[in-house]
Amino acid sequence: MAQLSDDCFAFGGALLPVDEALAELRARLAPVAGIERVPLHGVVGRILAEDLIAGVDLPPFANSAVDGYALRHADLSHDVDTILSVGGRVPAGGALGRQVQPGETIRIFTGAPMPEGADTVMMQEDAEPLPDGRVRLRPGLKRGANAREAGEDVRAGAVALAAGRLLRPQDVGMAAALGYDALAVRTRLRVALFSTGDELASPGAVLPALKVYDSNRFTLHAALTRLGCTVTDLGILPDHPAAVASALTEAAPAHDLLLTSGGVSTGEEDHVKAAVEAAGSLFFWRLAIKPGRPVALGQVRGTVFAGLPGNPVAVVVTFVHIVRPLALLLGGGTAPPLLRFPVRAALRYRKKAGRREYVRASLVRGEDGAIEARSFPREGAGLLSSLVETDGLVELDEATTTVMPGDAVAFLPFSELL
Repeated sequence: MAQLSDDCFAFGGALLPVDEALAELRARLAPVAGIERVPLHGVVGRILAEDLIAGVDLPPFANSAVDGYALRHADLSHDVDTILSVGGRVPAGGALGRQVQPGETIRIFTGAPMPEGADTVMMQEDAEPLPDGRVRLRPGLKRGANAREAGEDVRAGAVALAAGRLLRPQDVGMAAALGYDALAVRTRLRVALFSTGDELASPGAVLPALKVYDSNRFTLHAALTRLGCTVTDLGILPDHPAAVASALTEAAPAHDLLLTSGGVSTGEEDHVKAAVEAAGSLFFWRLAIKPGRPVALGQVRGTVFAGLPGNPVAVVVTFVHIVRPLALLLGGGTAPPLLRFPVRAALRYRKKAGRREYVRASLVRGEDGAIEARSFPREGAGLLSSLVETDGLVELDEATTTVMPGDAVAFLPFSELL
């Protein structure tokens, strides 16, 4: 099992741009997850541990892409209809067993092997069977049309799926098409999850006076589960450094990542810093990002620790930019750049230069049919409704100071983030 270097999180100081933080993560983190072989039915959502090499061509033989007529392109007229005899029939799984002769065509069906000598397939919609058993074919078809070559999808010996990929249903289909019934995947990253704060109560209990129900723990649990992690919910930690330190120390040996929300700022009641320093080592990242600036990273007894802010919107933003790539990299995966989609702003916004900001927005269609991003009508990093009632985040980079209606902006849909 790979270990992290002692100085893995030894960066801090001034506000750190998000891209620099991600570059540091990619450069310094090594996987801690092991490798196991899992049947194909159980690999979706897992991280591929080894390159998947194609052992066969895909498709393994030349075949027809449509129902129609296989023929020699040289027999087709370029200007007028061509009439050819029908010399046989090849269904999927069958074979003609001989070479196509000049002046004949073969009735063929999707997936059926191309007869020897045939190089083109005329779709049945473009062919007219005649009463005498022959078929009339339209002109203008290109050589090789509707015929799939052996290996045109994937060549034997090629990397069909690269190690580090978070496997999707279509990836599982690719593995099956190449004959694999099991894959080498990373063991699930083990995450210990806490919330911190005396003001929190767990859902399901009677809500005491002056407390609020804890939502962050459940948001993070759901997001980590979608990444294929095994998450242990260890509840709410009180605002007491010794209790936090004890809980983290106890959880560290059985987990690969310790994750908390709340208590990572610099106020008198923010006790995570002292607790982690007592149990291990801690470095603060003050990210140049809004919402979500304070993020704590460190180690407790060799296990990576990450502490997120307490406001629900800040939790989501910092999870997307720090914890998601952190979990993927520790789990042996890759953390590709987020997909940003260009849309038109239907909002006005001003911000300071030098900081990346995220505006919760819904996508709407403008009068001209173009997609526009409309901001949530209220601001505040504690508004859960702003996450529920919007489609994603408008990203305003460090150089941007003003956005006006009609400006082009980058949009990150929640469907790509969580």
